[in-house]
Amino acid sequence: MTSEKILKANIKVIFALTLVHFMGDFYSAYISPLFPLFVEKLNLSLAQVGFIAGLSRFCAFIVQPSVGYLADRYQNRVFILGGLLLAVVFIPLAGLAASFWSLLFFIAVGSIGSAMFHPSVTGMVPLYAGRNAGLSMSIFNTGGTLAFAVGPLFITWYAGMFGLEAVPATMLIGLATAAYLYAALPQPRSEGFKSRGFFGSMRDTLGDVWKVIFLIWVVMVLRAIVGQAFLTFLPVLYVKKGYSLVSAGLMFSIFVLAGTASGVLAGHLSDRIGFKPIFLLAHGLMGPMLLLLLYLPGNWVYPGAALAGFFTLATLPLGVVMAQALAPRARSMVASLMMGFAYGLGGAVSPLVGKLADLFTIEPVLFGVALVPLLTVALIWRFPEINQK
Repeated sequence: MTSEKILKANIKVIFALTLVHFMGDFYSAYISPLFPLFVEKLNLSLAQVGFIAGLSRFCAFIVQPSVGYLADRYQNRVFILGGLLLAVVFIPLAGLAASFWSLLFFIAVGSIGSAMFHPSVTGMVPLYAGRNAGLSMSIFNTGGTLAFAVGPLFITWYAGMFGLEAVPATMLIGLATAAYLYAALPQPRSEGFKSRGFFGSMRDTLGDVWKVIFLIWVVMVLRAIVGQAFLTFLPVLYVKKGYSLVSAGLMFSIFVLAGTASGVLAGHLSDRIGFKPIFLLAHGLMGPMLLLLLYLPGNWVYPGAALAGFFTLATLPLGVVMAQALAPRARSMVASLMMGFAYGLGGAVSPLVGKLADLFTIEPVLFGVALVPLLTVALIWRFPEINQK
């Protein structure tokens, strides 16, 4: 491979990888905005809402690290395309759920599918990114965050117009996209752990930098707890306040869309000034913006959602890129730890948040959650100075 090809990003492959991320997360984005309808149809408690949300994210905790290893051991696209198809098919089937348990089944299987493709495609990004690893990872991450912005707008409009029973028909969009990706996606490349076994791979993945990676992971878990608590319960909170389902979906989308923009900006800046200053700024302002969102009146909630999402989601891609810079020989495994492991463990707290919301109502519980980012600032001060250049 020539030095020019190494320096330049392969736009076609980055687009295909981003499209996988977008389409899988587009269907995952159905879940939270439809909770108000599921609550009404199935008479769910907030604890049950939290349990469903937590399980769907906990599936990533179970699946992603092992899939990150298996995807390296068996070099094919089964984990990417098979996982995408599970998300595309099973999450829309939730519209037909007749009970809490059937709803839980459809969402859990679809979420496992969504988790399956993440390690492989995230690990492939640096291979085709050239010298712009931070920007390329942020663009890739934009596929997911943009899906979480567009998906809620689409599904709240669609379900409001045609009803929950019509949601399964939306799987046709994903099936058509999967056919294109079958032709466009390259095979994953090995990272050299095929003969070592899972725990041997973990040792080689972390090596001497395990303490730093663990520190980054803790920050990513705490960020995930905050972000997922707000994304899960904001639609329910604002529907209870009297906003329409579409308005609540719009707030959700604005929150995520602002995070999409900030993620790209953060990735661009990290290639130039390093990771640590961006982490400090984003986490320092995250809590105040979330608190502001909770107490803004009327239509002021929309710009409030933009500010809150901007700072809450800004560092989502940076934890992955930072860890990959520390452990470059284990791209997929490290990505699974920073995305799936952290995201899933953060989501596992959602049932607790839901139970507390049943006891004390949603608003004061989210107030407490909004204070968590202040704890992460002290941890971020201990980050090493890592610059992509």
